[in-house]
Amino acid sequence: MESVLTTIKKMLGIAADYTHFDNDIIIHINTVLMTLNQLGVGPSVPATISSEMDTWTQILGETVNLEAAKTYIYLKVRILFDPPTSSFVLDAMNKQATELEWRLNIQAETK
Repeated sequence: MESVLTTIKKMLGIAADYTHFDNDIIIHINTVLMTLNQLGVGPSVPATISSEMDTWTQILGETVNLEAAKTYIYLKVRILFDPPTSSFVLDAMNKQATELEWRLNIQAETK
């Protein structure tokens, strides 16, 4: 089972065993999970994580049709936790997140 926290930390370039920022990252992940819930993605009750023990299956279920949610969560957490200094990169990340919001919403509505 793949840990949500460990996956996002890896995508952020943070080693799994470096726990100094875990609370900050968990808060941001939970914020994004609330947004996904409002888009209709995931379980009907908003999912949250509290440690590295929480898995993607617990958050998204067994479906593989929502893999883009992982990228979306990473992008939004990166923007909140460690925003790029370049306005061009930040704009590109925001545009990608907006597109993924639309696609995830459509995917959730058609499942």
